[in-house]
Amino acid sequence: MSSGPQQVHVQAHASLDGLVLGDAFGDGWFTRSDEAIEELWAARQLRPAPWLWTDDSAMALVLFAHLTAHGEVRPDGLASEFAAEYARDQGRKYGPSMHGVLRRIGAGEDWRTVTTGQFGGQGSYGNGAAMRVAPLGAWFWDDLSVAAEQARLSALTTHAHPEAVAGAVAVAVAAALAAASAGGRDAAPRAEFLCEVAAFVPDSDVRARLLVAAGFPERTSVRHAASVLGSGTLISAPDTVPFALWSAAGHLDDLPEALWQTVAGWGDRDTTCAMAGGVVAARTGTGAVPAAWWRACEEIPAWSGWGGRAGGAAGEG
Repeated sequence: MSSGPQQVHVQAHASLDGLVLGDAFGDGWFTRSDEAIEELWAARQLRPAPWLWTDDSAMALVLFAHLTAHGEVRPDGLASEFAAEYARDQGRKYGPSMHGVLRRIGAGEDWRTVTTGQFGGQGSYGNGAAMRVAPLGAWFWDDLSVAAEQARLSALTTHAHPEAVAGAVAVAVAAALAAASAGGRDAAPRAEFLCEVAAFVPDSDVRARLLVAAGFPERTSVRHAASVLGSGTLISAPDTVPFALWSAAGHLDDLPEALWQTVAGWGDRDTTCAMAGGVVAARTGTGAVPAAWWRACEEIPAWSGWGGRAGGAAGEG
């Protein structure tokens, strides 16, 4: 299967739309008390506008712009671009360790030295590399091995720990699979989809939990899945990525419902929704998203290479 430039752009573009929408949608639920959010979620009551996106989207926008410019990940340049965007707008809820990482890279230190020196030389195993990578997977949808390798390279610019890399690979491969099934083809059953993703993920806790998720009965509740897999309370790749992909895999034809179900895992809800939104939108596009959602969501800046929402199914155009 070969993907021409326009098709690559449409599918990655749709994934970026879904990621930003999911990020902004999910972040709003942090403003509610735990008691109130359960009732609001059950009533499908949206949070008030505006919905502002976070570092998940900020880094995804940089990565999308980088792919638009180069067609591949060039780690030296990408690391510098992440640092430059951080310096431009630091108020996007970056994780504590990323403030130091991006400042040091921006000051001229080599990104390899900075990232491998984190946490006593282990590197960060946070979910930052995974939260931004879905559009990259959609970009390379026609070759899962390439999607996995490009995701690995993109992860290493900020996250050296193997679990963080595994999380990025998992999300990218999931988005590539979702994009490959666009255009009217039936989505794979949830268990099959998760097993196919896991086949490209290196041996890790991320991979092990993906296989646990694949083994859940079809009627497993969001609450149970979140309690077993984790939904981002630890802000790590292993306790974020498997839940987000389990949720996405169960709603590959319905982006709004995927976001409603994902946010119900609570935890790191902007990030789980960013991951799920980026994966599902790579298949569906964003044409079924209610207009009120887009009116509430913060716009995407022009510098990212984004030229307006992709609209309908990602396989169209």
